[in-house]
Amino acid sequence: MIPTWIDLQIHGDERGSLVAIETGRQVPFTVRRVYYIFGTKPGVTRGLHAHRRLHQLCIPVAGSCRMTLDNGRNRTDVLLSDPHLGLVIGPSIWREMHDFSPDCVLLVLADQEYDEADYIRNYQEFLTHAHSSFR
Repeated sequence: MIPTWIDLQIHGDERGSLVAIETGRQVPFTVRRVYYIFGTKPGVTRGLHAHRRLHQLCIPVAGSCRMTLDNGRNRTDVLLSDPHLGLVIGPSIWREMHDFSPDCVLLVLADQEYDEADYIRNYQEFLTHAHSSFR
């Protein structure tokens, strides 16, 4: 699956803004797990893994970070910096997160509960997995 952006509609008035996120509307999967990343120290890289089955929606609710995405053939960087744009990442995508702003809060919605067996944490193992799925 190619990572795709979802534009999360902003509702608001002179008092401020609100973004509502609903399964079946903005989220293309049933949400089974929610977590957020914050307080990341300068120079730290997070992620460094892929998933065998998991789908995620990543939303930078505050601040920004750069995400490197790799499908085993192509590698690209995207900037997550807008709280009304979410990035959907499917299985078999290696992800690395860099350049967290001091105020970054990255919200992640996932379609599965935590399962260590779903993680591919070795890049060479990921490449083998990814290349087998190209056939």
